[in-house]
Amino acid sequence: MQKCIGAILTLMVLVSCKQAKEPVDEVAIVETIEKPPVLHYGFNLEEFNVVRDTVRSGDSFGELMLRNKVDYPKIAAISENYRDTFDVRKIKIGNPYLILKSRDTSEVAKVFIYQDDRINYTVVDLRDSAVAYKSKRKVKLVEREVGGIIDNNLSLTMDNLGVDYSVTIGLSEIYAWTIDFFKLEKGDKFKVIFDERYINDSIYAGRGRIKAAYFEHKGRPIYAFPYVTDSVNNILDYYDQEANNLRSTFLRAPIKFGYRLSSRYNLNRRIAYYGYKVRPHKGTDYAAPIGTPIIATADGTVTESTRRGGNGKYVKIKHNSIYSTQYLHMKAQNVKKGDFVRQGDVIGWIGMTGNTGGPHVCYRFWKNDRQVDPLREELPTAEPIVDSLRTQYMEHIEPLRTQLDCIEFMEPAPEPEETLITYNQ
Repeated sequence: MQKCIGAILTLMVLVSCKQAKEPVDEVAIVETIEKPPVLHYGFNLEEFNVVRDTVRSGDSFGELMLRNKVDYPKIAAISENYRDTFDVRKIKIGNPYLILKSRDTSEVAKVFIYQDDRINYTVVDLRDSAVAYKSKRKVKLVEREVGGIIDNNLSLTMDNLGVDYSVTIGLSEIYAWTIDFFKLEKGDKFKVIFDERYINDSIYAGRGRIKAAYFEHKGRPIYAFPYVTDSVNNILDYYDQEANNLRSTFLRAPIKFGYRLSSRYNLNRRIAYYGYKVRPHKGTDYAAPIGTPIIATADGTVTESTRRGGNGKYVKIKHNSIYSTQYLHMKAQNVKKGDFVRQGDVIGWIGMTGNTGGPHVCYRFWKNDRQVDPLREELPTAEPIVDSLRTQYMEHIEPLRTQLDCIEFMEPAPEPEETLITYNQ
């Protein structure tokens, strides 16, 4: 009996071992990983019917919305309640926009996206209660170094180096009080370190901040480094290698570029139209095309922004207890009484209002309540960096100065030689 039981157990072990050795089909488990949706402007565009277009002449926000079946109360809510965020009256011809419509048969506009510029955009969300908010696209900053020698003018030299025109504007603003950019000479040199903005690593979106600069004019080298000395108001100025402020109290002119000095301050001016009688001219006239921006020549508070008689539309600014300036014949003002403006802020545009024979701004300058010639005045310079910050500033600029010194000047490309071809008769 025991032999039988032992035989049965042996047989069971053999069978189980054989079964263990037999291959078992494995079932592959496939895990499906859902890719996150690609968002544009914060929305999954696959959920909508998308309309891409640009603002055309005659378009208005209201018309665009009504055309895309948005109820009037929602249009009114955006126009009235979100004026500070999105002023529907100021959409510009040529600016791109997107309309995200529902994917059903009604195709009602659910979202309106207006591109203010390449980086900033405004979203009008109409899905529930109408709301509007601003946002911006992700931008990558790429540092760039450029050095050059002026052969003709700064703008042309920069263009030949493939540099954005705004860098030229930036340099002219930084050195506005120390270098006359209308009198640059052949052989003047410059170096600049600045950021370039890119969207999606490839779409150029303009210049960033100028981090450091060097300009050599008539053999005189002038470095420029940005530095914030007033951390409370976050006011940034540019200083040279000796910690002197490159900014003067007043700009040379109330227009940045493209102007002509058409008439100077002259107390003995005689005009043929008035029979050559002496008619003092207590302003300095800068002629420029209508619409050219007029800028404040110094920080101050607007005391007048109105229209009066021969002055036409004008702005007057009080800078301190000693100095005031006035800007006449504007097409329109960009500031109102009581506004505080910084040097370089646009306060209006060139026009022909009042008594004027052509588009210009008459720039008037007061010192101790008496009109004087700004081109003959010795104007005060801005304060240098205070002694308590001087050591910190010098440590800050040391690596930037070294980086500037290592930039090589790119020689201007030689002009192609003329090839003379002789034709045999």
